[in-house]
Amino acid sequence: MKLIIAIIQPTKLDAVKEALTNVEVHRLTVVDCQGFGRQKGQTSAIRPSTGGVSLVRKVQLQIAVNEDFVQPTVDAILAGGRSSETGEIGDGKIFVLPMDDCVRIRTGERGPEAI
Repeated sequence: MKLIIAIIQPTKLDAVKEALTNVEVHRLTVVDCQGFGRQKGQTSAIRPSTGGVSLVRKVQLQIAVNEDFVQPTVDAILAGGRSSETGEIGDGKIFVLPMDDCVRIRTGERGPEAI
């Protein structure tokens, strides 16, 4: 089992949800968040901010998947989350983490069956 955390642009959320549905990933948690990366929150290279670091609005996706769904999930996020064919700075990141356990609250099921 893996926990996939993806940070994407909010404008790409619908495209990523559609791409995930196409690979039969139907469980997803979405969290609004803010942050900055290499650009330190600057949204334009033409007019860089001189006032320090600005936080940029992003969306965090949390997706728990069984091993067979890891690569299709990552590929779907890449396809739906890129700003162009080659991508742009600020498109986001995907983190794939090991997940020791999962428990379904309603039934008490554990492990891959609970996902």
